[in-house]
Amino acid sequence: MTMASDPAVVIARAAERGWTIATAESLTAGAVVARLVDVPGASAVVAGGAACYSYDAKTAVLGVDAGLLRETGAVTAQVASAMAEGALELYGTDLAVATTGVAGPGPDERGVAEGTVVLGLARRGGRTRTRELHLSGGRARIRAAAVEAALDELAAELED
Repeated sequence: MTMASDPAVVIARAAERGWTIATAESLTAGAVVARLVDVPGASAVVAGGAACYSYDAKTAVLGVDAGLLRETGAVTAQVASAMAEGALELYGTDLAVATTGVAGPGPDERGVAEGTVVLGLARRGGRTRTRELHLSGGRARIRAAAVEAALDELAAELED
């Protein structure tokens, strides 16, 4: 764990700014929000997290366009952005992070390689950005590394 991916740092920085946070998680299935709420005082800044594994859930809960999901699959920058923006709106927060990817074993049904992860970060009144990662080490390691990377993204945004 880097200093940036320490969830206590994320919570402290958000609290200092008076910002609230939400997550939209597919690949990590709620592990990012779980790490955040392990921190005492997290309830002051964490509004919630949506674990949306299926396409239908991404559409119903986060407002991700169903046609986009059918056309491109879920592991794209466009979908990660839409997930983060959906969480921002759903929870009415200042900042939201999204995780989507392929943990394995093997590639997904579209041939996206195991270890491909796309993170989305949406900020109220700001631009949404994405980051694509190529991780290795098997399912558990890929998911754990994606959680760390999502925490890093939150911490970096809270530094600016």
